[in-house]
Amino acid sequence: MNAGAGTEAGSRLAGFLDNPIVGMLPWIVFSVLVGPGRFEFSVGIALAIAVMLVVLDRLRRPGTSLKILEIADVAFFAALAIVGAVASDGTLRWLETYSGELSNFALVAIAFGSMAVRVPFTVQYARERVSRELWNTRGFIHTNYVITAVWGLAFLVAAVAGLYGDLVLRDSDNIWTNWLIQIGAIIVALRFTEWYPGVVRERIAGGTATRGSPTSVGALMIPLAGYLVPVGILMLSLGSGPTWLGIAVIVAGVLLVRALKPDADAAQDDAGVDGAHEDGAAADARQQGRRRDPQ
Repeated sequence: MNAGAGTEAGSRLAGFLDNPIVGMLPWIVFSVLVGPGRFEFSVGIALAIAVMLVVLDRLRRPGTSLKILEIADVAFFAALAIVGAVASDGTLRWLETYSGELSNFALVAIAFGSMAVRVPFTVQYARERVSRELWNTRGFIHTNYVITAVWGLAFLVAAVAGLYGDLVLRDSDNIWTNWLIQIGAIIVALRFTEWYPGVVRERIAGGTATRGSPTSVGALMIPLAGYLVPVGILMLSLGSGPTWLGIAVIVAGVLLVRALKPDADAAQDDAGVDGAHEDGAAADARQQGRRRDPQ
């Protein structure tokens, strides 16, 4: 029983590390945390996460090459940490204000730059989740180009929102431009990453999305609909907008969540099926490994 639990835990860790979202975790954490008086803390947390992810991946796959995003994670945040350590007070204030946008624009460059050299950064993670014979198929390649582009656009939205708050509103801690819009863009990209591969598989099989299916637009929008409720609550508690607007956002979120419940149930069922398939594929791979190596 303990061996089974250990195998299951290892399988979950492998699935976690093989997800491209993990490679973006340092950037997401940094862009959310950074602000006036929080630069050193934000850089330290992001760099620690980046190094931890590289170490875990090396321990799990010794001898394999580093991923584009792993290299960028460590290099970018190590450079920021060094600059922050020797920066003057004026430079530090500039970094506290604009480093969030700088990191977002860096991710935009990484996303579209990787596409330009024909290696979208998500493909290095996706290859670790599927069999080798799928690596060069049209559906696999197309899926990774689209998902990488969506992440690039999400961080572009976050960067532009942050710049608007800094340069136009003159408020680098504005709840809308520094928090709500940026987090909303990330939520959409996160959900799209999980949703889109199923859409591609369905199209290849000749199917079409219907209401209440895991590949419907409603299934894509579920997390964003749920996000409206805490947004409305924050608006009311912090006074960041008219009271009627905060109430309207909460009501809209509740109604949308209820309306999308069939899609949510279908998405949850589909996640369970995909998990079973992945567990089965992992078991098959382990069994094949034992056959090749009797020891």
